[in-house]
Amino acid sequence: MGRDWKRLADAVEAARDAKDLTQVALAALAGVSESTVQNLESGAERKRVPASLHRVERALGWAPGSGEQVLDGGDPELQEESAPPPSDLPLRIVQELQDGPLLDTTVLDLSPLGSGARMIVVVKGAPDASPEQIRADLLAWAKAQRHLQNLGEDDDPDEAAN
Repeated sequence: MGRDWKRLADAVEAARDAKDLTQVALAALAGVSESTVQNLESGAERKRVPASLHRVERALGWAPGSGEQVLDGGDPELQEESAPPPSDLPLRIVQELQDGPLLDTTVLDLSPLGSGARMIVVVKGAPDASPEQIRADLLAWAKAQRHLQNLGEDDDPDEAAN
């Protein structure tokens, strides 16, 4: 049995309309190009599932794998609702905050760099990450965190201005 690309196109369009999103808005929310959304909604036959489908699923509020379920004749599953993030964040950041397991957070004080600002870092894992991948992600984050915390230690803001 072949995949039903028209069924997926109709489901994506219906979900987008239900959220009162234009193709441009859905593309921005998903972090994909407008042509990606247009291609999905065209219903054109494909040999393989586009890698960007999981981003569109997230933006539509579908659970991971829902696009393939629709292609195979099923219905999309809705992602469990979590507490809404602050409404003043860009839509793309809101979507990223809702996706994947939370691995760590930190607040970095930027005063050593001559600023009164803070940097807020949220580390999210892949939605389907294995325990091994999560461990690797946490090690990568620990390395990046050391670099971030060392920013400004060798720099003197007064010297840099001269």
